[in-house]
Amino acid sequence: MATLLDILTTAAILYSVAAGLLIVFGVMKIINFAHGGFLTVGGYSALLITKLGLNPWWSVPCAFAIGFVCGMLIERLVMKPLYSRPLDAILATWGLGIIIGQLITLGVGREVQFVQSPVSGTIDLLGGTYSGYRLLLVLVAVVIAIGIALLLNGTRLGLVTRAVIMNENLARGLGINSGLVRFITFSLGAGLASLAGALITPLSSVDPNMGVPWLINAFMLVMVSGVSLVSLAVACLVLGGAQVLVSSWGNPILGGLTIVVLAAVVLRLRPQGFSRG
Repeated sequence: MATLLDILTTAAILYSVAAGLLIVFGVMKIINFAHGGFLTVGGYSALLITKLGLNPWWSVPCAFAIGFVCGMLIERLVMKPLYSRPLDAILATWGLGIIIGQLITLGVGREVQFVQSPVSGTIDLLGGTYSGYRLLLVLVAVVIAIGIALLLNGTRLGLVTRAVIMNENLARGLGINSGLVRFITFSLGAGLASLAGALITPLSSVDPNMGVPWLINAFMLVMVSGVSLVSLAVACLVLGGAQVLVSSWGNPILGGLTIVVLAAVVLRLRPQGFSRG
């Protein structure tokens, strides 16, 4: 039972981490390699809340707000001039991720630090006990998925966003402001990344490079998911589950490589990944 819960909670964590990256990729057709930097920003937002002695729950809205504002500034100042040069835009996000990490190092140093968890202790479940916080993250992932689905399918913003995803040139011809859609999408993706960073820090630690391993796994999950939120959930469950099994029954170091290796195999055998088509 503990292994099954590990698989479920790991999939939920991976989904929360990768959702913002998937949204940006779906609309802007670029991989935001600054995603790891935004995760780190979220981790340090949670650390700030801990240092201030505030309720740890404040780290959730605080991290999202800081990430969203950072995304707004970066989209206007860096990304917008590069939309006509996709390769340069991708390289710019890579550089931004490095810059964010270096700025954090200059500001607070390289030492590893820890944040307070909003939920402590374990929960009795089916004859055993399990981390209450990890179980809570499953609910958080479900809320994020429902929130994104409602945004895309139940609002005008979602309608125009889906139009841009399917055919940006046609959307422009119909009078849709694709620039505004890109602005909101990048900012939302940054906010979700920062939110995920705040959520994962109570399970590990905070340091200037904490977002790098999460970025690599999120990148591979997005690659095998296309632009489908459902496919992303499947990928997180299958590949995240494999990671848990390899780490638990084999070698934790090999477990850390599982998602990358299996995603590469999936793309080799099935180029469209877990998406239909």
